[in-house]
Amino acid sequence: MPRFTETQDSFAEAVRRADHALPQGVTSHSADQPTRRFNVYRNNFYASLIDVVAGRYPVVQRLVGEEFFRAMAKVYVEQEPPRSAMILAYGSGFPDFLAGFPPVADVPYLPDVARMEWARHTAYHAADATPLRAEDFAGVLAEQVAALTLSLHPSLTIVPSPYPIVSIWETNTFDEEVRPVSPEAQDAMIARPEMTVEVRRLPPGAAAFITALSSGKTLDEAATQAASADERFDLAGNIAGLIDAGVIVGYRN
Repeated sequence: MPRFTETQDSFAEAVRRADHALPQGVTSHSADQPTRRFNVYRNNFYASLIDVVAGRYPVVQRLVGEEFFRAMAKVYVEQEPPRSAMILAYGSGFPDFLAGFPPVADVPYLPDVARMEWARHTAYHAADATPLRAEDFAGVLAEQVAALTLSLHPSLTIVPSPYPIVSIWETNTFDEEVRPVSPEAQDAMIARPEMTVEVRRLPPGAAAFITALSSGKTLDEAATQAASADERFDLAGNIAGLIDAGVIVGYRN
């Protein structure tokens, strides 16, 4: 007789894979009944997880249509079943799955839109922190500014993209009728400085600037890195933008 843990593993594997033999002990008075009854568990397993993925990625679903999305999500669930009891973390691999899923290869911006949506999900559940305002920097001397290192909000994520992902996300989130968007590249900043998750389009060089700050670079080092990435980078405008967005939560000099 198999051990209980072996029975559990066999049951879980059979639920996840339609081609897997029924676990031992599943019987019925007729030959076809065990499979039919067990398929109820399989269908509920897939339907529940597809619903979870759809809830994480509503814009992706709107872009490809509900029927196609659910079929695609089923493939994802088959390839990437939950590996943790915390369902809150499920779906993190969906953007990378999209990047390698041939049927959506002609929608190249889809993975980056999905990365934005996952960033919104994680930002909503991130730790709270109190944003600094402009007056909080009043005591910083002019000669100290270049050497400052900034602490950024724990909910903040940067999603760089060669596609207009912010405009695509906005029109598919807020507009009843999807409007055309211009094709220029857009980098996105996602954060929840207070109660609401916000999505902002970043100015030139800002993605490199914020990434450098997040890694512990000083303002001067981060600005140099950002200017190398894009000569249009504006240091004063970017600092003001970060303060306005509420994503600076501390500094050291």
